[in-house]
Amino acid sequence: MTDEAPALETADGGVGKVRPGSPPPADPVLSTLHAAAPASRFERFEPGNGPAQDVVIVDRAGYHDLVSAAHSERFDTFADLCGVDYLGRKPRFEVVLNVVSHPMRRRLRIRVGIPGDDPTVATVSDVYPGANFFEREAYDLFGIVFEGHPDLTRILMPDDWEGHPLRKDYAVGSVPVQFKGAPHAS
Repeated sequence: MTDEAPALETADGGVGKVRPGSPPPADPVLSTLHAAAPASRFERFEPGNGPAQDVVIVDRAGYHDLVSAAHSERFDTFADLCGVDYLGRKPRFEVVLNVVSHPMRRRLRIRVGIPGDDPTVATVSDVYPGANFFEREAYDLFGIVFEGHPDLTRILMPDDWEGHPLRKDYAVGSVPVQFKGAPHAS
């Protein structure tokens, strides 16, 4: 591994660096997470402004075990969960979970890839109850099914809506709008 990490633009317009690798042996927290999901890979995201963040990429089989281990390692605050559609890439979908440990003053990002032909992954709402509504949103907008979820129903779209509007292959629709003074809807 070289010392030079690839630059990555951050949400606030700054630039950060991602350093791939396995967990440092001196870090007992990451070692515990690796033991819970041995197939996981680790990265360290170093934003241009702010503290570094550990990133774990885990497969579907080890996702729930890794999230449970993170909770046991005092990552006790659920921050958010979202779905991502990488149309044309395998795996097509990704679920990104962010958790925080206030006692350790540390953040952890967990990423799990989900294939487009079987968009299912275990729910983590039993570990982090706050994930309930975020998983419903990912289901509603991306069609990612969270197995074992207590109430996996639509949360934003009407119950009879067909499809999942944030998928990149979802047809872009339009609603005719009548502007005041215009002869017809445009």
